[in-house]
Amino acid sequence: MARTIVHIDMDAFFAAIEVLDNPSLKGKPVIVGGSTSRGVVSTASYEARRFGVHSAMPIFKAKERCPQGIFLPVRKDRYQEVSRKVVDILKVFTPLVEQVSIDEAYLDVTGCEALLGGAKEIARHIKARIAKETGLTCSIGIAPNKFLAKVASDMHKPDGLTILSRDEVDAFLSRLPVEKIPGVGKRTLEGLRHYGIKTVGDLKRFHKERLLKGFGKFGLRLHELARGIDDSPVVPSREVKSISSEETLQSDTDDLTYLKALVASHADNVACRLRKGGFNARTITLKIKLDDFSEMSKSLTISHSTNSTKIISDSAVKLLSNYPLRRKVRLIGVAVSNLEVTKEEAQSSFFTLRGKEQKERKTDEAVDEIRRRFGGKVIRRGRG
Repeated sequence: MARTIVHIDMDAFFAAIEVLDNPSLKGKPVIVGGSTSRGVVSTASYEARRFGVHSAMPIFKAKERCPQGIFLPVRKDRYQEVSRKVVDILKVFTPLVEQVSIDEAYLDVTGCEALLGGAKEIARHIKARIAKETGLTCSIGIAPNKFLAKVASDMHKPDGLTILSRDEVDAFLSRLPVEKIPGVGKRTLEGLRHYGIKTVGDLKRFHKERLLKGFGKFGLRLHELARGIDDSPVVPSREVKSISSEETLQSDTDDLTYLKALVASHADNVACRLRKGGFNARTITLKIKLDDFSEMSKSLTISHSTNSTKIISDSAVKLLSNYPLRRKVRLIGVAVSNLEVTKEEAQSSFFTLRGKEQKERKTDEAVDEIRRRFGGKVIRRGRG
């Protein structure tokens, strides 16, 4: 049976939520990503995009292009709250929902047409529900596979609806710029243009062996996508592999005491999120970006998985202490991986812990409860 895949992409998601929460921003160039010149743009409203502002652009460059822009900090908790509402709406239409980021998801509605109507009717119902229950718009692409559905959803933004039938695939792809292929970044694009490849039609005519030699495994992927081939399924549940917290500093620094305090704060954040999600972690990673934009990361794997703020913080600070800072730091953060679902017996083993460990767990639980009741920023953990 031919598949019917839907790709949902929320329009300028972070900026749209800021306008939703503050209607006075409507029609203005809203840029989410920070109020200082540090960091990068997370999302820009369509009004800001007219000035050439786009995601991942350095904030200082966005200010040069759009000095009248309204620059706002990221409110991740609020965006996640709305994201969960959107996913709940999507699950009304099919259980086969794969959320791939905070603002986009795939649905497999194959066979649902008999119950819900044709693909176009399903898309209209989805758009109407999202608009009614969140006040936001989305763009939708419908196609025989995930690759084509994603490309289609980007064709008529914002509030777009693009349906690509199997009969239209070859003509559609032949004139599509290769940079529209998901995964084709700056370096790959330069390589493709070196071979004279500008459109997917050009790519389709290029030899498979030369693609493999020039781009490795991704070359084989490009060979298939150029022919509209993508057999990847919609996977309803995506395993959480890591949790991270990081920030770009307001000014570059090599103040080790200050950096240790920042590391401890980010370790507290990821530990709190571990406990909230019901996870433990075994690997703690320190991430640093230096003032020359070079990056490094150091990891430590401990013998027993944990969600303890103190253990994660101490481990991350130890990694920092062992790293020779030869330049000033621009960005710093902490990540945890090798996650395990917290087992009930581990949760109930409080009385088997030593006195110091009992005290640490009670502190974690108390801090989590205060944050749950009064918000995540009401209390910060210090280094003991």
